[in-house]
Amino acid sequence: MPADLQLGSIIEVIADAIPDRPALITNDIELSWFELDDRSTRLANHLIDNGVAPGDHVAIHARNSHQWVESFYACFKARAVPINVNYRYVHDELVYLYDNADCVAVITESIYADAIDAVARQLPKLKHRVVIDDGYEHALAAASTGRRLTDRSADDQYIVYTGGTTGMPKGVMWRNEDIIMAALNAGRRDQPINSLHQLADEAAAAPGQGRLMAAGPMMHGGTQWACGNAHVMGGVMVLYTLPSFDAYEMLALADRGRAHALTTMGDAMARPLAEARLHGPAGELELANLFSVNNAAAPLSMAVREQLRAAFPNQIIMDTYGASETGSTGRRSDDGSEQKAPRFDVGPETTVLDEKTGRICDVGEVGKLARSGAIPLGYYKDPAKTAATFPVFDGKRWVIPGDFAHIEADGSITVLGRGSASINSGGEKIYPEEVEAALKQHPAVFDAAVVGTPSERWGQQVTALVRLRDNCQATNEELRQHCRALVADYKVPKDLFIVDAVPRTEVAKVDYPGSTVLALKLLGIEAKR
Repeated sequence: MPADLQLGSIIEVIADAIPDRPALITNDIELSWFELDDRSTRLANHLIDNGVAPGDHVAIHARNSHQWVESFYACFKARAVPINVNYRYVHDELVYLYDNADCVAVITESIYADAIDAVARQLPKLKHRVVIDDGYEHALAAASTGRRLTDRSADDQYIVYTGGTTGMPKGVMWRNEDIIMAALNAGRRDQPINSLHQLADEAAAAPGQGRLMAAGPMMHGGTQWACGNAHVMGGVMVLYTLPSFDAYEMLALADRGRAHALTTMGDAMARPLAEARLHGPAGELELANLFSVNNAAAPLSMAVREQLRAAFPNQIIMDTYGASETGSTGRRSDDGSEQKAPRFDVGPETTVLDEKTGRICDVGEVGKLARSGAIPLGYYKDPAKTAATFPVFDGKRWVIPGDFAHIEADGSITVLGRGSASINSGGEKIYPEEVEAALKQHPAVFDAAVVGTPSERWGQQVTALVRLRDNCQATNEELRQHCRALVADYKVPKDLFIVDAVPRTEVAKVDYPGSTVLALKLLGIEAKR
């Protein structure tokens, strides 16, 4: 492995090899490899000139934009560490994240300037701010174009903060080399990288470019990894940058950007995209280059999977599995069969373990999904959580992020769900995703979230929040009867509430803490999030 396998250096060698080819296409701008490299170099030099040193943490507090991508690579060029900030966070959450991450600088949109002003007095380490407005362009114009740092290392850190759906966000620390090999090399089919110039030579010799598009925000690790995959292979990142999700505009950008692969994030994004293609003006788009529609971050229900099959009959439907702690771990193309839980083909470094003993589970035995090899260093400033999540068995270090799973007879792995969200009802363990998938197969149901709420008889009971389709109706008993045909009776919701919207995080996953609070409120039980 090359000693300088680092993202900032990769961008530079590929930009030198294919300067005039496109590197980034958004809704409002297209940047060549030369332009992306030049702008990120200028920003890196601006950060260095304003006191950012190697190893310092720089927050990126913005929605999707070409400046987000420039800032991401500028940090690596300066040997700093980019910190993803959830732009929906409010005061206390922002104080926690900026303080926990030890941010010394921030690159932010102007609309978040007031929020940063409100927390800045509690953050003495935060010394420098770059606002994405005219001042950003002035800073780039005044900065040097020279590449000033040549001592980058594969050990330079990359940190991605988790979404915090089961607690406050945690910073997952990776070495550059490890995150590149674990998450950013899939576009090259995980082939070895013997030198940086190998990547440059491959890009220059390729007759075309891979074009990847992700539907999520850059503050989410999965979208950062889609961007990294596109660029490590010398390709093009197609990035949706409108301020709100619009299924037609998303597909129109995929068409204009000639995307080969479009990655969605579970039912919340996949269903509108499928319906826009089937019943809306997006059906008129050619999407001539589109080869696959990939799903990540949250599982697809069978109802939405069937819609995707109908909407994209000439494309591969690809399921992918990954986590902030594991990188890109599994993938499997849809074969048209019914699936009760997502199933993935994995590499030899991924298996299912008994988390107490480290024993590899037998086929069909439920354990915890685990990965070895190129894995993170741990959680930033959290040695206790690091020790629990990154155990060592027989001298081998693993990451066990928390998903229950079992090995299939063909060696693939079925992922059952995150233990922290599972429901223990009368001694039976129930995975919310399975019940949600059953509910969403009902033709009147648009979205659903399932949580555990207190029960005197069972300890916990299954409670569902359901959003119906516009102009559709369904009674609670009708929905329960529908579920009974698909899941065991003990998994059928005891309480079910029709709601205007299911609480979801900014990356389209079910917000289980928020859903629990709403369910308890509807049950008349006081709760604190």
